[in-house]
Amino acid sequence: MKEILKLGFILFLITAVSAGLLGFANEMTKEPIAKQVQQTKEEAMKQTLPEADKYEGVEVDLPEESSILEVNAGYKGDTLEGFAVKVAPKGFGGAIEIMVGVSKDGILQGVKILSHSETPGLGANAESPAFTSQYEGKSGQLKVVKTTPGAEDEIQAITGATITSKAVTTGINEVLNLIEHRVDTDNNEIIFDFN
Repeated sequence: MKEILKLGFILFLITAVSAGLLGFANEMTKEPIAKQVQQTKEEAMKQTLPEADKYEGVEVDLPEESSILEVNAGYKGDTLEGFAVKVAPKGFGGAIEIMVGVSKDGILQGVKILSHSETPGLGANAESPAFTSQYEGKSGQLKVVKTTPGAEDEIQAITGATITSKAVTTGINEVLNLIEHRVDTDNNEIIFDFN
């Protein structure tokens, strides 16, 4: 009985020290990780909406099923240029975080994949400019095709990664739909109305 208590106490000490070290490491890395995430977000906003020189978060009352994570208005001086919207549709391997830049007129300016868990060599190719550049200059609702696009609203799927291609396009369509629901006001307030 004494031996069991001794082993239990030793195991408790090892567990307590390990938990303390993990907590300390978490506390030490929390701030640098948060800074890196913020820097990555700012760079993505600049890449996807390059006309703007400052970005401000916008409160939006989104539908419950929305995969939009945040909306940022992009300004050049005091003039609204468009929106940098972070969206996370579900792909093959999980959520795909995307920053989407859209002009105030609803035209796609840029797309940047921020993070994903897609299959290397297949869905992971969604990050490539060859895929994301297809969206630039487009508007309206887009659809994915497996062959060379024959219409303005078509995006060619990544070979072997149709699910990922459709997920990215679904997220971008959700952002375009959001911008279509923007209501202009006399006092330059940004309002989105889904009614």
